[in-house]
Amino acid sequence: MKQTTDILTIAVIGAGYAARLHGDAYKRVYGASLRLKWIIDPDMERAEKLRASYGYQSAALDFEQVLNDSEVDVIDICTPPVCHRDMILAALKAGKHVICEKPLLGYFGEADDQEPVGLKVPKSKMYAKVLSDIEEMEQALEQSGKVFCYAENYVYSAAVQRAAQLIRHKKSKLLFLKGEESLKGSQARASGEWKNIGGGSLIRAGVHPLSSLLMLKQTEAKARGEVIGIASVTADTGTATRSLNKYDHRYIAADPTDVEDYASLSITFTDGTKAQVNASDLLLGGTRGFIEAYSSDGVLYGKISPVDIVKSYYLDEDGLEDVELSEMLLTKTGWNNPFVADETIRGFLGELQDFVECIQTGREPISNFALARDTMKVVYAAYQSAEEGRRIEFGQS
Repeated sequence: MKQTTDILTIAVIGAGYAARLHGDAYKRVYGASLRLKWIIDPDMERAEKLRASYGYQSAALDFEQVLNDSEVDVIDICTPPVCHRDMILAALKAGKHVICEKPLLGYFGEADDQEPVGLKVPKSKMYAKVLSDIEEMEQALEQSGKVFCYAENYVYSAAVQRAAQLIRHKKSKLLFLKGEESLKGSQARASGEWKNIGGGSLIRAGVHPLSSLLMLKQTEAKARGEVIGIASVTADTGTATRSLNKYDHRYIAADPTDVEDYASLSITFTDGTKAQVNASDLLLGGTRGFIEAYSSDGVLYGKISPVDIVKSYYLDEDGLEDVELSEMLLTKTGWNNPFVADETIRGFLGELQDFVECIQTGREPISNFALARDTMKVVYAAYQSAEEGRRIEFGQS
């Protein structure tokens, strides 16, 4: 990317964990002049801390201030997913480029729904609403002429990007793709309720490998000059942690009310090939994330987390209180795999570098609206499939 004198003015919405990851990445983006103008959050104390840490010019409560600020070029949405749809539509209407954290959107309940949403509302209704929202969003994006960037870091992880490069060069025929993200569940109480997240382990964790596999399949299609779509989805979900008594539940963070803590889905593509994605909140010992690709002329294994570059062994945590050793570990003692170059290996820097370049040049991001759309269609087709015990054909409900 060539150095440009144009300054890109950015507003970040939400001051939580994702905003910190984006803030770290913005500091490392090269070849562009960035102005971090706004950090918006309903918790002003939290917003001020982030402003001071990353050098934002102002912190505020009101999203409307950003929409009405003619200097803002990019709105970076790092809020809970329940806010995404309305914020994306408002940002596009205001003439802003959009970066949005995963998942793109979801079903969180409507006025006439019984609660809990995840147990009382048919998944077919959820799927239909998500498809309608996606169509509305797609039309708004087309009318705006702006760039939409889907902040799915797995797509930009070192392993996935290297796999994509090899697939492009080899022009491999991908026969079977496999991916997983599993962990011990989220510490946030809100994650156990469908109305807050739009689902459970699949939409929280499974979208990472799912988006990556969909991107690799499209990489194959482009390299080979083929058109390959999604033909159907089948899935199974469950809540295995309901079998735990209070004592047995002491280490697993997942505490689902009406969401799944286990999901497995299978995709059939229009060329007859397959992909499988697993996600769960049942894994102790840190996060496990990987992708695999079995092709006509080779095999690719990609590890996202943990990465075994460095191993550590400690008998106590003295001096490590403020050090993030790894992700989702209960302790820093014993043998561990510390993060190394995490912003690169897990893709946070790569995604923001790509997004800034695309916004300044008009190029389509690697992780774009089409990928976000297809990911959400698969997720909610999977939920309907699991509930109804049948294959969901794409183009049908």
